[in-house]
Amino acid sequence: LLPKYQATNADGAQLECLASAIYFESKGEPLEGQLAVAEVILNRVESGEFASTICGVVKQRGQFSFVRGGHIPAVPRSSLAWRRAVAIAQIAQQDLADSVGSKAMFFHATHVRPSWRGLTRIASVGNHVFYR
Repeated sequence: LLPKYQATNADGAQLECLASAIYFESKGEPLEGQLAVAEVILNRVESGEFASTICGVVKQRGQFSFVRGGHIPAVPRSSLAWRRAVAIAQIAQQDLADSVGSKAMFFHATHVRPSWRGLTRIASVGNHVFYR
């Protein structure tokens, strides 16, 4: 499924934001972990508790460490990691694959200890833990 969707250019701003988040948050993670990161973002858009667009969710202050001043850094578009991120973003947006993150609203790296309370841990994939 991945090779069919790999591309150097994301088609549209929302897909670009989703692919960028996947790239910066999870490019070294297993496919399942990258898909789960995408699911968290899409779940937030649908929740009504966050911004109503993918870019709004990704650029929301204090949510993603790679975003600086509301801007997403440039990515090396010819890299395999970027092409995979674009493919995963498309797969997630079109709901073409099941994910352990299908109900997740939050995640963090395993080396981080957030002070969150009352969240239910639903999965751990690679270096990330996912919650709802």
